[in-house]
Amino acid sequence: MTTQNGRATLERAALCWCALGLTLFAAAQGTTDTAGASTGAAVVSLPEITVVAQKAPAAAQDLPVSVTAVTRDTIEDADIRTLKDAAAYAPNVSITEFSSRALSMPYFRGVGSSPANPAVTAYYDGVPQLHAFSANRELLDVEQIEFIRGPQGALYGRNTLGGAINVTSRLPSDVWRGDIEGGYGNYDSPDTRFSTSGPLVPNHLGLSLAGGYSARDGYTHNDVTGHDLDDRQASFGKLQLRWTPSEAWSVRLIVDGERDRDGDYALGDLDAIRHHPHHVQQDFEGYVDRDILAPTLLIERQGDDVDLTMITGLVRWERRELTDLDYSPIPAVRHDARLQDTQFTQEIRLASAKDSPWSLSDDFKLKWQTGVFFFTQRYREKALNEYAPYVLSPYIDDPVTQTSPRARLNDLGLGAYAQTTLIAWETLDFGAGLRGDYEHKDADLQTFYNPSIGAPDTALDTDKDFSQVSPQFSLAWHITPDKTAYATVSRGYKAGGFNPVSPADGETYDEETSRSYETGLKTSWCEDRLTLNVAAFYISWENLQLNLPVAQGYYVANAGDAASKGVELELTARPLPGWDIFGGVGCTDTRFLSGASSIRTDAYGTNSTVDVGGNDLIYAPEFTANAGTQVTWDVSARTKVFARAEVVAYGRYYYNPANTESQDAYCLANFRVGVRGNHWFGETWVKNAFDKDYVPVAFEFPNRQSGFLGESGAPLSCGVRTGVDF
Repeated sequence: MTTQNGRATLERAALCWCALGLTLFAAAQGTTDTAGASTGAAVVSLPEITVVAQKAPAAAQDLPVSVTAVTRDTIEDADIRTLKDAAAYAPNVSITEFSSRALSMPYFRGVGSSPANPAVTAYYDGVPQLHAFSANRELLDVEQIEFIRGPQGALYGRNTLGGAINVTSRLPSDVWRGDIEGGYGNYDSPDTRFSTSGPLVPNHLGLSLAGGYSARDGYTHNDVTGHDLDDRQASFGKLQLRWTPSEAWSVRLIVDGERDRDGDYALGDLDAIRHHPHHVQQDFEGYVDRDILAPTLLIERQGDDVDLTMITGLVRWERRELTDLDYSPIPAVRHDARLQDTQFTQEIRLASAKDSPWSLSDDFKLKWQTGVFFFTQRYREKALNEYAPYVLSPYIDDPVTQTSPRARLNDLGLGAYAQTTLIAWETLDFGAGLRGDYEHKDADLQTFYNPSIGAPDTALDTDKDFSQVSPQFSLAWHITPDKTAYATVSRGYKAGGFNPVSPADGETYDEETSRSYETGLKTSWCEDRLTLNVAAFYISWENLQLNLPVAQGYYVANAGDAASKGVELELTARPLPGWDIFGGVGCTDTRFLSGASSIRTDAYGTNSTVDVGGNDLIYAPEFTANAGTQVTWDVSARTKVFARAEVVAYGRYYYNPANTESQDAYCLANFRVGVRGNHWFGETWVKNAFDKDYVPVAFEFPNRQSGFLGESGAPLSCGVRTGVDF
C-alpha cells in the first residue's frame, strides 16, 4: 500500500467513523430524550476525568495540553497489564518492545530515543524513571495512566521532549476490600493476582497490598536446538501505607517490586522471519533477568492558601543477560553482561490551594506552583564478549575475549521551576512556565582484548556539565463550559552524555533541544455523552539524539536537525446506558531536515555513512488509529453480560535513518466477552485475533543476509480469566 493510498484510506475511515458516531448520537439523543420525558430517568453521561498532567489535579478537558487518560474502568475492562497495552488508546503514541520486557522505547509524535537517555519519561506516583529499563513493568493496583504529548520541559524538565507518562497508584480503601483473580491462556500462560486494602486505624492509617505471578512459553522456536527461546516469567508486588494524621496532612509509602526471568532475544534475519515468522536460528538460548525495587514516599499538606507536596523516590534495578550476540547457528560470539542502576530523586513543590486560586479582583484570579528537583543516578555495567577463533580475523586462530570491566556513569542534577495561570473573566487562562536545569555527568569507561589482537584498548575518564532553561506559554479559551480552545508554545531539553559501549569515536554525545507549537479544541456534546478533541502540532529539533546499533548493543549519537508535524483526533461516547464507543486517530509527518549530519548505519561502527537529510525519522508511524466499543447487558438484577471489541492500527515506519527497511502498515484486533456478578466475573479473550504477522522492531546488522535483525510481533493469543472480590 502506498503512502498516498494509506493516508486516503485513513482519512476516509476517520470521516466515516465521525459520521457514524454523530448519526448514532442523533438517534440516541432523540431516544433518550423521549425516554427521559416519559420516565424521568437521568441522562447517561461520561464521567469527568481528572488528571495530574500539570502536577495539579484538573479536568482533562480544561487543560491546554494533549493528554489521554486510561482510567481504572478501562484498565479493568481491557485487562491492561503494561504501558504498551495502555498506549494503544493514545493517538500518535507507540511503544516498541523487544521480547525482553525491559527493553522498550516509547515514541510520541515521532519523538523517541535510547533507554539510557529517554525522550519520553515515565513517572510512577511522581517519581521519574531516569533509565527506561525500569519504566516498563507490571501495572499493579493502578488507578490511572496518562499519556501527555508534546514537550513538558517547563514543569517536568529533562528528557520529556516527546512527552511524559504518569502512572498513579490506587489509594488504600476506607473500608476493607479484596479481590483474587486467575487466568490461563495458550502458550501455557498462567496469570494470578490478588489485592487487599482497608483501614488499619480508621480515618488515620490505611493499608494496600497487591501481588501476582505470570508466565508463558516462548512465541519463537529456535530451529537449531529445537527449543523456544523467548519465554517469560514474572513475580511482582506492591505495598502501600497511607497515614492521615489530620484532614490537611497525608503521608504515603509505596514499595513496588518486580522479578523478571525472561528468555533470550528472539532476533533473526529480517528477511527470514518475514517469510517464516517466529522461527530463528541461534546456537544456544540465553536469558535476560531483571529485578526492580522502587520505594516512594509522598507527603502532602493541603492548606487554606498554599499546598505542599514532597516526593522522595528510590529506584534500583539490576539486569543480567547472556545472549548469542551473532544471532546465528554458528557459535561465534557470546555476550555476558550485568547492569545496575540506582537513582534517588527528591521534589518539593508549593502551589496555590486546590480549587482555590488567589483572587486578584472580581475578574482576575491566579493559580501558581513552584518547586525544586534534585536527583542522583549511578549506573554500572560489566560486559564480556567471547569471540570464537577466526571471527575477528582470519589470522587469529585462538578464542578472544573482549572485556569491559568498568563502565561507570554518574549523574547529578538540580532543577527549579515555576508556573502561573492567570484566569480572566472565567473564560481565558493565560499560562506561563519556566524551568532551569543543571546536570553534571562523569564517566569512567574501559575496554580491552585478551589476548591482545592489535586493536587498541579504549579508556575514557571524563566529566561534563549541561544546563538549559525551558519556557512554556499557553492560552486557553473556555468558549462555553463544555468547549475549550487552546494554543501552547514550549521548549524541550535532553542533556548530552556518555555511551558505555560505542564505536571508537562515539563515547560522547551532545545535548538535544526542541521547540513545539500546538493548538487544539476540546469539546463535549449531547449532555456530556460525547467528547471530541482535535489537536495540531509542529516540533523542531536541534542535535537530535538517535539510538543506533553497535556490536555490543546500542549507543546514542547526534544526527543533526529534524522536524515533526501532525494532527490528532480523539472520540469517546456513551450514546446509551451500557454502550461505550471510543477511538482516536493521529497522523505524523517526520523528517530529518536538509543538512542533517551523516551518521553511522553499520552495527559494528565502521566508517560507512549516509546523508539522511529528507528521510523519515525511525519508529515514527505515519499514523496510529484505534477504535472500539463495549456493550453491557443486564440479564438479571445481579448479573451482567459484556462484550468488548478493539482495533489498533499503525502506519508504515522505518527501522533505520537511511530508510532502507520498514514495517508496512498493519492492524491488530482484540476481543473480550464475559459475565459479571456482584462479586465475581468470568471472561474469555483473544488478542491479535486474526494472527497478523508483523515485525515491530528491527535494526541493522551487516553480518546477516538481509543486513538487518528483527523480532516477530506477538502472535494470536487467547485465554480465560475469572475472579472474585470481597
